[in-house]
Amino acid sequence: MRRPALYSRSRVPTPPGGDAASDDAAKAATAARRAQRARALAADPRLLWAAIGVLLAALVYVAVSLSGPAARVLTQEDIDNAVLKTLETTVLPSAAARAANAIAPSIVRVMSYEKGTNGREDIERGVGTGVVIVDKGIILTNLHVVSGADTIKVVFADGMESEASIKGVQAQDDLAVLQAHRIPDDLMAATMRSTGDLMPGDQVVAVGFPFGIGPSTSAGVISGLGRSFRSPEGKQEMTNLIQFDAAANPGNSGGALATMDGQVVGIVTAILNPGDQRTFIGIGFAVPIENAASAVGLHPF
Repeated sequence: MRRPALYSRSRVPTPPGGDAASDDAAKAATAARRAQRARALAADPRLLWAAIGVLLAALVYVAVSLSGPAARVLTQEDIDNAVLKTLETTVLPSAAARAANAIAPSIVRVMSYEKGTNGREDIERGVGTGVVIVDKGIILTNLHVVSGADTIKVVFADGMESEASIKGVQAQDDLAVLQAHRIPDDLMAATMRSTGDLMPGDQVVAVGFPFGIGPSTSAGVISGLGRSFRSPEGKQEMTNLIQFDAAANPGNSGGALATMDGQVVGIVTAILNPGDQRTFIGIGFAVPIENAASAVGLHPF
């Protein structure tokens, strides 16, 4: 059975003396974080093997201790020492690598085409990125990636290619909602998280297809919140954007801006270009996931 869109509570703590509903919300948030960590562990073989290594080290320590001439009771200190030794000798993936690994199954390549003249094959207009937010094949991307296209195709993380249709648009946020015609059996939707407790300096990753290369991951921090951006043509101004400094370039449009636990907080939509180079200078913008989710009629938080 397919599951609906996933949402994670924010990190805002429950105030002292909170009511039962607040306690339930805190417990739900804790459960969501544990589920996310378990999901990341299962999706990343390196983390899984590291956990297995820690367990084996503890078991070996127990066996050696009990096989000696004078068997003794295993203490918590013995277990801590065994775990510490394993952690000291095992290289674990970075926080950015874990975040990218968690979001990767939900990232798709989006390609738009226009009809060729004189019966020729369709001509590719551009490449962008999309994020699966519901595992029945509902994908968020930027409107400018697919606007005016005669044909839209998406490529999922497992390599499956499918045509897609525009299901809805939210022009003020440069968002489009796609419905893939075919989907993988094990398609995973991204977990979305409220931006309510984000702060400048929080670490994030941007995952997408810059210049069609990817999926590619870059890491940085949130530089600011509530920013405004006017398109180079001056036709549209977007507000309430997340500013970030993780490298983004043409092709990243529609991709995920995710926290270090692999939860999506924004859809990458623009980069600041004072000149005509269309390359990243350190300032990118993303539409908050609350705006993006409302484009498909979802109210996540």
